[in-house]
Amino acid sequence: MAETRIILVRHGETEWNREGRIQGYHADSRLTAAGEEQARRLAARLGREPLRALHSSDSGRARQTATPVATALKLDVAYDAALRERSYGVFEGRTYEELEREHPDAYRKFRSRDPGYAPPGGESGEQFRERIVAALERIATAGAEHAAVITHGGVLGVMHRHITRTSPQTKREYALLNASINRIVYSTGRWSIEAWGDVAHLAAGSGDSIEGA
Repeated sequence: MAETRIILVRHGETEWNREGRIQGYHADSRLTAAGEEQARRLAARLGREPLRALHSSDSGRARQTATPVATALKLDVAYDAALRERSYGVFEGRTYEELEREHPDAYRKFRSRDPGYAPPGGESGEQFRERIVAALERIATAGAEHAAVITHGGVLGVMHRHITRTSPQTKREYALLNASINRIVYSTGRWSIEAWGDVAHLAAGSGDSIEGA
């Protein structure tokens, strides 16, 4: 099978990113003015790439980011719910401080980073990983040799850990930046990272992710 190169992109900054609120699978907020500018700069950068396919989470914040990219590339967007952020159930829409106050036991279990733990009404870290890895492998084997995927911070985190075989309970030491370019390669059934956290196209830099952003 031919080598497939994928550019993973976290959506632009949202209002809830600024507030430190968990968005997740269902909850959503619009891009800020800064996030919209990030999406425009991202589109200008990706417009110079030899991309053959454009995929995106169907969440509103990912759609807002994907729209100018699609225009620059003159490509249709394949929207896919399988590329959404992890489902955090009752945690969505809340800050960590609110969770610690309102759901102390669930918050403590969540902060343990147990991959088998699912927040009430949500999915476990392991369920999330399986969903995302399957979705990215489906894209990688679809025939386009160079594709972009507009998605979420948690998705980037899953793929970084999956590729580097890092335990989900290990403290994160890599960035999950808004509108960043993260290059991964799929070849002969194996993933590798080519480049990570590229924000050279963003004059004002970019914000890192909290869980569920």
